[in-house]
Amino acid sequence: MANKKILIVPGDGIGQEVTGVGKKVLDAIAAKFNHQFTYDTALIGHVAIEATGTPLPDESLAKMKASDAVLFGAVGHPAYDNDPTAKVRPEQGLLKMRKELGLYANIRPIKLFDELLDASSIKPDILRGADILFFRELTGDIYFGEKGRKNNGDTAYDVAEYSRYEIERIARKAFEAARTRRKKLCSADKANVIETSRLWREVVQQVALAYPDISVEHQFVDATAMLLIKDPKRFDVVVTANLFGDILTDEASQIAGSMGMLASASVGDGTGVYEPIHGSAHDITGKGIANPLASVLSVALMLDISFELQIEAKTVIAAVDAVLKAGYRTRDIANATTQNDKILGTQQMGDAVLQYLTT
Repeated sequence: MANKKILIVPGDGIGQEVTGVGKKVLDAIAAKFNHQFTYDTALIGHVAIEATGTPLPDESLAKMKASDAVLFGAVGHPAYDNDPTAKVRPEQGLLKMRKELGLYANIRPIKLFDELLDASSIKPDILRGADILFFRELTGDIYFGEKGRKNNGDTAYDVAEYSRYEIERIARKAFEAARTRRKKLCSADKANVIETSRLWREVVQQVALAYPDISVEHQFVDATAMLLIKDPKRFDVVVTANLFGDILTDEASQIAGSMGMLASASVGDGTGVYEPIHGSAHDITGKGIANPLASVLSVALMLDISFELQIEAKTVIAAVDAVLKAGYRTRDIANATTQNDKILGTQQMGDAVLQYLTT
């Protein structure tokens, strides 16, 4: 029996809705497999700014560090998107959380459920069989480098910076994962132009010497972006820098049919954070139509990676698969042939997953 402390951090927008479904799935798994999960909650993002004036209060950070895992929702609010001069922003809480918890590896599985072949804008024969595991470095790059304005504010700059050890540790995680899969690794960079990418390629080449069983390919990131759409099946494990990983994994969401289907794990040497890759989506907040399956699949990652409960993780994925096979969809993954009575809202989709988990 596992006894785990889980912190629920809904954040902003639809994060509030989808993490509620994720928690219900955790409860169902605990009951089914005789585990004990205890919960606490914490603030981050816009809701934290409104309540405390800061996007990540010290109390929230302390709770994160004291937990076995964090189920996270999203941060963001249109008020800040439309005000580039704002000094305090919800996203600062997310970046601080990653830095303070040492979450240097963002793991994003891009796996297509066969039932959603028609949900993507990409041709089914190109997509069928695609299964990619992204490793995005999280604590370096342009997000954390020096930034500012000069020339009376008319010129802006953001410095991209990487250290050798930051590249080494994410590369090793990616190579280890490749050993459990098809033994293929693609490292995406821009080494023809950018100095940090030259260091990135140099370090990945050095790390590769310890993994002679892994086939390694170095690609410029623009070519990777093109090939993800042209031939996604060619990829197995992809490792890349923070900015490139942010963009490529959002692009790759179209392989799975919707960002609402993609889970992620942010891990380091301590507490792991599990979250859907979609944002706060304020355009649909409160409408009850957000897809909760990415949060549910994030729970599966939590069970697998942080708790090492592989059977429980596979049970959650099987429940999602069963729901999709039964024809149930949220609006983002529905198509013209989906029956109206099979198009479900957030809570209804969560209930459908729970039904399969409890039978």
